[in-house]
Amino acid sequence: MQPDSVRIEQQGAVTIVTLDRADVRNAVDADTARRLHAAFVAFDEDPEARVAVFHGANGHFCAGWDLQFGARMAQQPGGAGVLADLDFDAADARALAPMGPSRLLLDKPVIAAVSGAAVAGGMELALWCDLRVLEEDAYFGVYCRRFGVPLIDGGTVRLPRLIGMGHAMDLILTGRKVEAAEALQMGLANRVVPRGQARDAAIALAEQLARFPQETMRADRRNAYEQWGKPLPEALHAEWQRSKPRIPDALEGAARFAQGEGRHGKF
Repeated sequence: MQPDSVRIEQQGAVTIVTLDRADVRNAVDADTARRLHAAFVAFDEDPEARVAVFHGANGHFCAGWDLQFGARMAQQPGGAGVLADLDFDAADARALAPMGPSRLLLDKPVIAAVSGAAVAGGMELALWCDLRVLEEDAYFGVYCRRFGVPLIDGGTVRLPRLIGMGHAMDLILTGRKVEAAEALQMGLANRVVPRGQARDAAIALAEQLARFPQETMRADRRNAYEQWGKPLPEALHAEWQRSKPRIPDALEGAARFAQGEGRHGKF
């Protein structure tokens, strides 16, 4: 058992989930995957929590699936079942993934605070998050390419949707290192900050999101995710149906604007 491999902190309306396995650069084994999954389910169900920050301790975000753990499993009878048994129902919004939370469909945003390595499955965890704040010396990469380990935590789905097929194929096929400046240029990162500041910057961003009217923000977020693959008329209709109940909020917000709140970009 690893009692401290995943830590949870509350900072007001922000939940901070920290992955901490220093000896393997925060690589994830089966136990840690379950702990991460449980942490984000608890965040989503907590009525006081509004935004989560996903952070890796000890200078790295996550080095992917723990290959040393995988090697030990391969030597045991039925060891392949550790991953093969993670088949899931596409309709299950709480399905457990090999890396833990990457199949969860949350109702609230998660921000990745990325330092050091976010590679292989660790990159897939960062892609699962809504936003990514990178330190200037942090990096991504499909490093599992060299070992024949497939992307099975959403990497082949989220990466093309996020940065386009051309960039995604470059990263997926070559497995090359992508440093912070290039990640920002291609849209893989949302913010780049000085070394050692990703956690604080991500928390500040989370606190900003937590101050907004939550139901409207969550409706817009879910609509943006669910429009993929829908014909335009169907996507527009789904947007209207989910956002229609927020019209009273819009009218209340318009009244506040008319009274002088929030003008000239002020939050």
